[in-house]
Amino acid sequence: MQDISIIQGRQIGALELRTIRDLLTSHPSWNRTRLSRELCELWGWRNEAGRLKDMACRTLLLKLEARGLLQLPPRQAMTDNGRRNLQPSAVPTDESALDTALAALTPLHFQAVTPGTHDASLFASLLANHHYLGHRNCVGENLRYLVREGGGRPVACLLFGSAAWQCRVRDSFVGWTPLQRRRHLAWVTNNTRFLILPWVRAPHLASHVLGVVTRRVSRDWLNRYGHPIHLLETFVERERFAGTCYRAAGWIAVGDTAGRGRNAPRGALPIPPKEVYLKVLDADFRRLLCS
Repeated sequence: MQDISIIQGRQIGALELRTIRDLLTSHPSWNRTRLSRELCELWGWRNEAGRLKDMACRTLLLKLEARGLLQLPPRQAMTDNGRRNLQPSAVPTDESALDTALAALTPLHFQAVTPGTHDASLFASLLANHHYLGHRNCVGENLRYLVREGGGRPVACLLFGSAAWQCRVRDSFVGWTPLQRRRHLAWVTNNTRFLILPWVRAPHLASHVLGVVTRRVSRDWLNRYGHPIHLLETFVERERFAGTCYRAAGWIAVGDTAGRGRNAPRGALPIPPKEVYLKVLDADFRRLLCS
């Protein structure tokens, strides 16, 4: 390990590593959850709403263990992440064809999904069964939207989660330094899933949904996590999609990824590059993100 590494947005050097090892030695009865929470308290590692970033801390600890730098206590049960990543149970929903004009579906109802609710189960089921990437667990801050047409039937799902740690064309567009990116990456979010349900056919629905969501996501993020969002990103697979709905909703294509995956280290096996789209939510975003 180098003198300083950046893991989960934190600088980890010899001092930080010694702190973790001392906790492990002094408290052999602590499980991984207790360790991550105590470490967050010690470091003052909280989000802007004041909540401990214990999920990010657990990921950091796992990465250190994978590098052979420490040994964590054995897992005592299936982790919360493991449970969330299980294939969700199918939730019955009306899949009859809905082929109509956009005006016939409006007003659309956008629900920010709360964990543990029926809508959360329905959201996970729809993504797992109808999105080509399936359902995924989000570590850290995220928002899920379930969109219903005026009669109450689901028509779309959107998931926003952690932005990519590095993305050359995005970082060039913003113009921030690595230090500024570490400070303010939480003010960027990635649209990691967007699904128009396959039995719904309504011209311009996708761009309309994106337009409505982008006007409210920063406010919803502020209400839930205590800080706004200034920039949205998404990665579009060229071989599958043309990105038409994003362009129609005012997103900007800024170039391609390097083909390593969102957070993969250098030297990882290549994957097909994706086109990067950005949506500016604040006209002063560069000053805010580069401060």
